[in-house]
Amino acid sequence: MKIAIIGAGYSGMSAAWDLQKAGHQVTIFEVANYVGGLASGFKEPHWDWSVEKFYHHWFQSDASMLGIIRELGLEDKVIFPRPLTVMYHKEKWYPFDSILKMALFPGLGWGLNKIRFGFVGLFLRLTNNWRALEQVTADAWMLKYAGKQVYEQMWKPLLIGKFGPFYKDVNMAWMWARIKARTTRLGTFEGGFQKFADLFAEKLREKEVDIRLGVSIKSIKQDPASGGLTVDGEAFDKVLVTLSPNQMVKLCPDLPENYLKGLLELKSMGAVVMTLSLKHQLSKDGFYWFNVPKEEGYPFLALVEHTNYVSSEHFGGDHIVYAGDYLEQGHEYFSLTDEQLLEKFIPAFQKFNPEFKREWINKIWVHRTNYAQPVPLVGHSKNIPAIQTPIEGLYFASMSQVYPWDRGTNFAVEIGRRAAGMMK
Repeated sequence: MKIAIIGAGYSGMSAAWDLQKAGHQVTIFEVANYVGGLASGFKEPHWDWSVEKFYHHWFQSDASMLGIIRELGLEDKVIFPRPLTVMYHKEKWYPFDSILKMALFPGLGWGLNKIRFGFVGLFLRLTNNWRALEQVTADAWMLKYAGKQVYEQMWKPLLIGKFGPFYKDVNMAWMWARIKARTTRLGTFEGGFQKFADLFAEKLREKEVDIRLGVSIKSIKQDPASGGLTVDGEAFDKVLVTLSPNQMVKLCPDLPENYLKGLLELKSMGAVVMTLSLKHQLSKDGFYWFNVPKEEGYPFLALVEHTNYVSSEHFGGDHIVYAGDYLEQGHEYFSLTDEQLLEKFIPAFQKFNPEFKREWINKIWVHRTNYAQPVPLVGHSKNIPAIQTPIEGLYFASMSQVYPWDRGTNFAVEIGRRAAGMMK
């Protein structure tokens, strides 16, 4: 068959890998002039490694991601450093990346609170009954079982940070998936995620997959003459779209009204991430990931000092810091200039290090996307769009369909390969 894939992110490339192995002629269309999608990166001339636009890492449990890396013969390039993740309590930061450190964290209190925290974590690790958990909100479930202090110290800030005005609506299966699937060890690729994406594309081209960059597709239509589909007039037997639900609606207006309505009703959060190149290390303690309490007045959800995870030597001695947030569409951060956003963030950087000065900054980059985090509501499984759409030969695979799992490159690979399996 002649197959088109819209989007050269990890879903699209993973689907292409399997479809070309099955003997099909595959063409990938990508609007950007690079591959990698939301996990793409950028690079300064004096850097050896790229930096991701939206910070990413892999978990040791990411079987789909690590599996395709092995198939590509690139597993020797995957590394798992052990960075330090910290939590905030009473104007101090405490390590929070192991069972022992969690047990010692003072923000949970002592006695019964620690026990409840431990049992909740153990239960969520052991249970597979996520369908029961999606019938209740994370807010209600955690208040009941973890208790008020543990919930308000640990879980409520996470929900508010991730989902803003929707935090009370998110179902407990989302929280289960985060705890079930994630590990404390974090992995990356030598050279950065963009290096991996470029090598992936290279392997696909070696297998005669046609990757067309810088191409903006306008429409996908049924072709009455052939019974197939056309992508901006070019005929294909089957088409896989790996973009956001809103983009799918614009590309395929001929889909039945109920399918389009389901796509448009899906809620999601956007993301705004500032990346800074600094002359000096921001965290004197060498911390990597700061879980930031927005209710304490911080203007972002997380601060990540990337070069406390991988060496600044890869970036010509520059120290790389991310300040990121998940935000509802229409939030002012989407319209502020980079300089205006920096003005809002500088006082927060000085909280992390009182010596911080604007003169430390070599350069900043701000990346924004309206589609970064699907919002799973109670009973959400009934809202998930089918991969095989009602139009014969047209398929859709997005991060909104990896549920109950959370978005991430591992599940992008998994759903891309699942779609390919249905198309073969």
